Amino acid sequence: MLSLCVLVSGGGTNLQAVLDAIDDGRIMNARVDLVISNNPDAYALERARQHQIAAECISPKDFPDREAFHDALLDRLVRSKAGLIVLAGYLVTIPPKIVDAFEGRIINIHPSLIPSFCGKGFYGLRVHEAALARGVKITGATVHFVDKGQDTGPIILQKAVEVDPADTPASLQRRVMECCEWVILPEAIHRIANGLV
Repeated sequence: MLSLCVLVSGGGTNLQAVLDAIDDGRIMNARVDLVISNNPDAYALERARQHQIAAECISPKDFPDREAFHDALLDRLVRSKAGLIVLAGYLVTIPPKIVDAFEGRIINIHPSLIPSFCGKGFYGLRVHEAALARGVKITGATVHFVDKGQDTGPIILQKAVEVDPADTPASLQRRVMECCEWVILPEAIHRIANGLV
């Protein structure tokens, strides 16, 4: 059974998609054992507690500097004994020391078809604003392994949707979440947990 630690910063809709997929059997041989947020008010922590999953906040604001925060996060991840770390809307850059400690065992969901609209500054609604500003006709989401760059690790899965001419950033974000992110993140975890990646 693959032990998952999910890192989140906000509401946790991708976390919920993973939990639902475990409950209904779309993810087999994996379970979420720990949810960590950098935000003490993240609703994702409540989602975890409702599923009787350990939920903790490790915030940079609680440490004297970024290095101390990174050390605390690394220590907690190591102690969790997680086989896979899932970044599900985690708005903190993973430092090289954590990438090294969990090489090949950290995945991220990004709300675009990498290499478009990714890297520094591209997160959340900003991705969809940029896609609409560029006039793309197709967008989507990507699950990839995390390396020491930003959104540069090997791609596991991608899924596309068409952009509607009437789309706003918010409507496009919602469709990418529902039609892409909530589909391919659970599928990627299932494939990893069952030796298919």
